[in-house]
Amino acid sequence: MELLDAPIDEPDVNRRLEALARRHARAGNVGIQVLNILGGQAENLLDRLPAPVRSRLGEGAEQALQLAMQAAHRSRDVVGEQPGWMNLVVTTAMGAAGGFGGLPSALAELPMTTTVLLRAIQDVAVEHGFDPAEQGVRFDCVQVFAAAGPLDHDDGSDLAFLSTRVAVTGAALQVLIARVAPRLATVLGQKLAAQTVPILGAAAGAATNYAYTSYYQQMAHVHFGLRRLAIEADRDHADLIEEFRKRVEKAPLNKA
Repeated sequence: MELLDAPIDEPDVNRRLEALARRHARAGNVGIQVLNILGGQAENLLDRLPAPVRSRLGEGAEQALQLAMQAAHRSRDVVGEQPGWMNLVVTTAMGAAGGFGGLPSALAELPMTTTVLLRAIQDVAVEHGFDPAEQGVRFDCVQVFAAAGPLDHDDGSDLAFLSTRVAVTGAALQVLIARVAPRLATVLGQKLAAQTVPILGAAAGAATNYAYTSYYQQMAHVHFGLRRLAIEADRDHADLIEEFRKRVEKAPLNKA
């Protein structure tokens, strides 16, 4: 991309890195509230699922991502960019509906929620000036799902999704989906477990979907914010990631 203006100066770079670090620190705040509501730890949630369901989570997550890629891309021709709050409303309602009937309805709702989450990530990409139709941006959108998830609060693990991009091809996208699927399987498994109790699962489903959408929107802002900053500052993207990583790991910010 050709720069029309002079690169932004170092103080502006630092201010924007600080703003992205604050956004990252707030990302899991709603997830903490959901865990408090559920009265347990994220790790224990998976134990609530039947063994056959747990064993198929990886395959289900990969299939959900494949379907989401197709559906989210097609939906852009029908429904244009949506404000972030609209995606929150849609996924929250879907979570409530999915949780109302317990595990069977929650399983049926999973691919649809994954699609809306991917659309929400794509909309953030557009906010930062990127085109979701481009292969590289589609790659980046899927890569956001490599973040740890809203119920995981290890700051080191949820920085893993930030990486430099290799040459992007159709084959590379499929490899990325296969690599992201195990991480997403754990995240989606926690969501399913929260929805396992009929009727009560509706409230838990609404709460987890709200938390998940908020979390991935924030992580998408971090991901694409760093890419935009690299362009506007005329800086190496990998160097900016390293600066950002040091800020987060050295001085975690208040999530409130």
